[in-house]
Amino acid sequence: MKCLPRSKVPLANGFVLHDWHAEVLAIRSFNRFLIQECRDLVASSRPSSTFIRRRSEHEISDADHQPFAIKGDTRIHMYCSEAPCGDASMELTMAAQEDSTPWSVPLTPSDSLSAGGATESLLHGRGYFSELGAVRRKPARPDAPPTFSKSCSDKLALKQCTSILSSATSLLICPQNAYIHTLILPVSQHSAGACNRAFSPAGRMKVIDDKKWRGGYGFRPFAVRTTSREFRFSRRSAMANKKLAASNISAVWTPALQETLIGGVLQGRKQFDPRGASQICRRQMWRAAVDVVALCGLAGLEGVTVNGSYGIFKERSDFLKERRVVKSEATAEALSRWIRNCGDDRFQLKDI
Repeated sequence: MKCLPRSKVPLANGFVLHDWHAEVLAIRSFNRFLIQECRDLVASSRPSSTFIRRRSEHEISDADHQPFAIKGDTRIHMYCSEAPCGDASMELTMAAQEDSTPWSVPLTPSDSLSAGGATESLLHGRGYFSELGAVRRKPARPDAPPTFSKSCSDKLALKQCTSILSSATSLLICPQNAYIHTLILPVSQHSAGACNRAFSPAGRMKVIDDKKWRGGYGFRPFAVRTTSREFRFSRRSAMANKKLAASNISAVWTPALQETLIGGVLQGRKQFDPRGASQICRRQMWRAAVDVVALCGLAGLEGVTVNGSYGIFKERSDFLKERRVVKSEATAEALSRWIRNCGDDRFQLKDI
């Protein structure tokens, strides 16, 4: 199980990752890299780096407040060695079963969870194959503790609207050129029908096709491409007489950061020990972004980020207003079973 059970989320206190599937780690690591790029750019006083540039005054407005942007000639490509869990992998999952007949959905779903006082039905990662195009939760195994972590297919679909930037990174970088351009899958892990349904404007995202929001946001679907090249240690690399087991160890790497994680924290630390906080956890990402804000001397941003809790920062900050609108409308219209994974937002920067 590579995500935090719902019952444990309030204990995370910003130190523990909620989800450490490979796609999620890659996106969080990329955001940490971008924050570091901004910091290095400020320290150097240069106008641009290989990937990031400073924005001119005429580019900045109330809705477009970020001081940095990803350079216009930069494209973001993402490689996944396995099909993202959830809707983009349902046909592959069905084909791997001894009996691939779709399961019947019960009239009264037994798999229900409570969120904010309301009870919602969420599908297990691999449950009820007939429900295609639905938002699904992790983990895939029905006997695992329930979570509100959405599948990687669902998270990637939403990134086509909010950009690849996290809330903290969105304080610094304009989302205009921060969208995944291409998602690359091995041929063996690609189902054209599933990917079209999960990600494209021909599938469940069609209700927001061509939609644009303020602040540089819009629905920008990535292209899905295939490669014959397999990851060296993929499940398909095993010899016929050997069975592979997934490792509980995760690797985080950027040019400036290398970490080994187990259970959403640094290897060797207990799960809720503050000393086990990864550089890509909520607290550290928020702290890193605020440090860059301070270096830039952006007084307006400073007041928003250092006062109050992480939840206030995300839900009330005027600087994240446009992002909140995008996420709210995209989940309501295209990803309608989306349930927020609440409970880990009361910590403050002064606690770090």
